[in-house]
This record gives sequence, structure tokens and C-alpha cells, in this order.
Amino acid sequence: MRIAVAEIAQETDTFSPMTADINDFKAYGLFYGPEILERMRGAGAIGGLLEIVDEQTEPVELVPILRAWAGAGGTITQETLEYLTEKLVAGLKAALPFDGLFLALHGAAAAANDDDLEGYVLEKVRAAIGDKIPVIGSLDHHANITARMVRHATVLIGHETQPHDTVGTGRKSARALFRILKGEIKPTVAWRKIPMITPQDQFLTSQGPMKQWFDLAREMERRPGVIDVSPYPMQPWLDVAEGGWAVVVHTDNDPALAESLAKESAQLAWNLREQFWASERVSVAEAVRQAVAADSGLIILSDTGDSIYGGAPGDSTVILRELVAQNVPALAFVPIIDVEAVDAAFEAGVGATVTLDLGGKIDNVFSQPVRVTGRVGAISQGVTLDVEGRGICDIGKTALLEVGQIRIVLMAERSFAVNHPVLYAHLGLEVADAKMVVVKTASNFQFFSRWRKGMIRVDAGGMTQSDLTAFDWKRVPRPMYPLDDLPNWKP
Repeated sequence: MRIAVAEIAQETDTFSPMTADINDFKAYGLFYGPEILERMRGAGAIGGLLEIVDEQTEPVELVPILRAWAGAGGTITQETLEYLTEKLVAGLKAALPFDGLFLALHGAAAAANDDDLEGYVLEKVRAAIGDKIPVIGSLDHHANITARMVRHATVLIGHETQPHDTVGTGRKSARALFRILKGEIKPTVAWRKIPMITPQDQFLTSQGPMKQWFDLAREMERRPGVIDVSPYPMQPWLDVAEGGWAVVVHTDNDPALAESLAKESAQLAWNLREQFWASERVSVAEAVRQAVAADSGLIILSDTGDSIYGGAPGDSTVILRELVAQNVPALAFVPIIDVEAVDAAFEAGVGATVTLDLGGKIDNVFSQPVRVTGRVGAISQGVTLDVEGRGICDIGKTALLEVGQIRIVLMAERSFAVNHPVLYAHLGLEVADAKMVVVKTASNFQFFSRWRKGMIRVDAGGMTQSDLTAFDWKRVPRPMYPLDDLPNWKP
């Protein structure tokens, strides 16, 4: 049994002023050939595939082609999409014949020349390998499902949880691929687009309406003949031509069952639409006051408007400005992406006192630079982090700036490490000593769980803010709830 393996994944924030090019993929891991299998064991969807391959009783030959992952960011350049697709297609053609393709994607990526990147890639793949070879696409469940994606993939399988279990999704996808190759199942598909977008506040699958929707999917998968039920609450900063939530159902040669389940799942999501807009966000000033007043820390201040994991620039100063204004008396940790500030700190050196205008340089719509005076406490360069389930990432050039009780970690580039304790530990800070930490995400707090005493969702403006009405929507299909009045939709 011979299986080709590849990955092209990025999550796009189309409202971001940034663009993503090949350097963004190189920063997070751009691998070719056998290096993919060496580097991805235990990490990502490919890591899950490798675990299932190890369980097989008959020989399996993996043919690794390309692994390109860039995290979340701005729109991908046309040149980058074309380069990656050409590398993938050329590799697949050279690898023929093979029995199946395991293709890890994100699902919410958009390029300058095509706002349906995954559909574009799958279409090119099909043109290269033909219609008979099974193609399994593993997806983030914040994917935007399109007609091209469904048409050209044999099966699309999304994450079951938020925070994501990327390895688990890889295992689930790989099991489906092997069942197809062994002739145990013949997938049929049904899907529904759901004309709604919602903010990130209710995205955790462990509680609230999202748990109810995803629990139904897991219950459906226990029914006879069901291969997979994947709900897709599209990430909410994707203004694209086929935008909106979706559900995709695969059954074993039973299209009527697939249709019935897709309709049932879509109807439940629609029925819960108002609950998905429930929010516990508090104003920036009140959030800081609550964190200071808390009996004990660590209190997570979730910067919902500057979620780097959602594609935001990471240089919002909205919360930092308030921490400075309130002159917080307790130790507070804050990350800021600002290459100019990092360079200035490096030039001044450890122990120097500097006055810097921080942040607000990329996102200058929702925030402005904040002038602070502080001491350079530490500098760092060349440190890499092996994140469980994610792989290796370079923290990049960083500097610690001490401003009263505020410890600002200046970063030269966006990195997955921005919301990881090692960002502070590698500069000599103890997370256990802090009363609060600004985390630039709305849901991925798991890395701080051992210290966490509380969490406050901060109603901060920014390129990933929860107030979706603040954005100028131009491409999503209309009508779209809640942008439009849509009282009587049926799936």
C-alpha cells in the first residue's frame, strides 16, 4: 500500500493589513521529502497519520511530498500559493502510482488570486492524479467549506475539539483512508452551508452551544453506517465568496442518511444562533480592575481583538495602554510584536533605560503606539520551542522591558510561542509570580492551565475582535445572519 503525504495550511484573516509569503511558511516549518516524516512524528495531522501507519499489519509505504504550515496571518500572496501548489503537484506526479493521498489542510486560507485556497489546491491535485485515487483532507474545524473542496476531496474531516487536537484529527482521517483502501467503506457525502457568522466567544467545544452542536456530531457518528460528521463554525474574520458555517457528513454508501444528518446538524446550529452570540466580554478598564482585585493569580486577560492564532498582527496596545494608565500594582506579563522596539532594546543593551513607542504600527486602525519608559531586563535570539502537537517553532528575536510592575516581552516576529509560558521563562521570568498575563487568543489558554486561577475576556478592538459588525463585509454571501434580517432559513 503506497500513500502520498502532504500539507499546506494557513488560517487567513482577510481584514488584516498583513500579507503572508513563503517566509511565513519557512518560519513555522517548510519541509520536503523524508524530512517531513522525521520532523512531524507526534505533531499535527501528519503525526496522527504516522501513528495509524504504525498500527497496520500489512506494509505501508509513505511518499512524503511537502509540508508547509504558516499558522494564522494575512492573505497569502499569489506567488506563494502558486509556488506551493506547483511543488505539491510536481511531487505527486513524480510519485505516481500511489493508492491514496493524505492531504492536511486548514480550510480557512485565502490567497490574493483565489479566496478558496483549499479548493484551488484540491482542484489542481485532482487534475494531476485523476478521479480514482482517494484524497483524504484533514481540516481545522474553523474551515470554510466550499463546493470545490467537497467536489475534489473523497473525505473531509475536521477537528472534534477547541482547543484543537491536531494529532487526533490526523488519526481519525488516516483511519478513514485505510478503511477506504481496504474496501471496508465507500464514502458518500452530504453537506450544508449555514448562512451565519458568529464571534469567537462561544468557540470552546467544552461548554455552551458549541458543545451541544459538537456533541450531536459525536452521537451521530455512533449510528450505523456513519463515517464522520464534521461541524465547521467558520473562523469569523474571513470575508470570502462562499463564507459561512457548514456541516459535512460522510456515510458508508448511504446518501439518504448523509442528507438527513447534514440537515439535522445544520438545523441545530441555526436554532442555536442567538446563543452563539452570547458573550461575557468586559471593557478593557474593567478587565484590568478585576484582574488587580482578584484574590490570587494567574488571571488570564484574553485579548480577543488581537488573537495571533486568528491572524491578528499581535501589536495591539489596547490592554497595555490600560495597564500603564492604571499603574497596576501587581506583576503583569504582556507580549507585543514590534521589531523596531526589539532592535532598539538590543542596541541599548541589558540594564539600559529606554523610552519607546510600542505597538500600533501594523494595526493602527484599532490601536495606536504607547510610549513607555523602562529597563531592558533581558534579550534573546535563536531559541526554538517544541510545542506538543504542533512541532518546532522559532521564538525569534525578543527583549524584556520592565515598566513598573509590567513585564513586556517584545517580539520581532509573530510566533506560536506568543501565547506560551516559555516566552517568559526563557527570559528569566516565573509565570507563577505573575498576577496576570495578556494572552493574544480567545480560546487557546491551555498552556497556562497549571497556574490559571481565572480568565477574563477583554472586549478589545482589533483585527480579530468579537464585534463583527465593525468590519466592512464585501464578499460573504448575503443575506448572512446577523448582518442581515434572516428569520426563516431552513437547511
